[in-house]
Amino acid sequence: MMAASPHIMFAGGGAPGQLFPGIAVASKVAQFMPQAKITFAGPGKCRERHAVRSAGYQYLTIPSKPLPQNPLQALRFVTDNLAGYCTAKWTLREQRVSLVVGLGGHTSTSVVRAAAEKGIPFILLEQNAIPSRTTRWLSRAATMVCAAFEEVRPHLHIQAPVKVTGNPARPAFDQMYQRISASRTEGGDAKTLPFGRLGRDGQRRMVILGGAGGARSLNESMPFALAQLKECLVDWQIVHQTGEGQLQETESRYRKVGVEALAVTYIDEIASVLFASDLAVCRSGGTTLAELALAGVPAVLVPYSHARDDQQLANAKVYVASKTCRLIDESSQAGSLDKALAREITPMLVDENLRKTMSANMRSMARPDASAEIAAAIQVALFGTRGDLLAA
Repeated sequence: MMAASPHIMFAGGGAPGQLFPGIAVASKVAQFMPQAKITFAGPGKCRERHAVRSAGYQYLTIPSKPLPQNPLQALRFVTDNLAGYCTAKWTLREQRVSLVVGLGGHTSTSVVRAAAEKGIPFILLEQNAIPSRTTRWLSRAATMVCAAFEEVRPHLHIQAPVKVTGNPARPAFDQMYQRISASRTEGGDAKTLPFGRLGRDGQRRMVILGGAGGARSLNESMPFALAQLKECLVDWQIVHQTGEGQLQETESRYRKVGVEALAVTYIDEIASVLFASDLAVCRSGGTTLAELALAGVPAVLVPYSHARDDQQLANAKVYVASKTCRLIDESSQAGSLDKALAREITPMLVDENLRKTMSANMRSMARPDASAEIAAAIQVALFGTRGDLLAA
């Protein structure tokens, strides 16, 4: 019989797109199972520790390293991940963990493997259309695989328990989506009606998201792409998130080409910014796409070309098929990226009806109940039953 006060460990992270869904689900678990103890385990990055502790949860560091890029990194990869696996086994025992939620990333692999060996139930969150190696390896032993995309099923064992929940977004996105949906015209379908802009003086906004860690190719190419579109940028505000260590270089490029843009390292209030935006240019991680869908923002997607198994490209293709965005595949791009960006951005700048249609299509992809559905799966795994989480 499961303890009345279970201990749930969210394991993984290392990237915001892995960590934020975990925090979103933990928020729902804390809301509906206040007796539960919640802990996060991750690689120990400063921003990640801060985000978890700011959300009110304990953070434990588990040694881990990603796959080595060269022979010199191979020894450290083996030693750190072996140490992480041993640390995970000890931590699960000492902390009396009742259930593990794997968020993805190398730390998740160590903790989930240790949980499987010790017979501790675990749930895997899969943010991408092509599942990670950890999800493929351990899906059959999982209590549940909570997937963002229906497209993951053919990649997993036929007996793997899979539930397509959508990808959890940060709580601020869910809150804004619910608040605005509640104010829509009575009798309308809130998922197909465009939001419109929130409280700006008639100015349209384009947001370029380089990610918290930066997307160097976007930072390098976007100023030159927009320089080719100056006549189309009248009454457009440009906001460019560069990521750490790339702000000054990006600002310099915009000054060089004579394009006015607000470049920032990181956008803290990203939900408020996106809900008041008309167009995004960004990568296509699963969490990014889920948040764009809630905000109803059409996009030009430039998938990270070095993502394992082309996961981001697969994500983008799902959204392209739903006519929510335009796609630039860097890995097969013949010409310069700035010319491709200018070509794909132009019709979205000048055609308001196109943007409105794509915005409505994007909102039809929204899964505002994703966090609650995963919290319900956690409750079932712990107690064999669930409360009415979705109705709450």
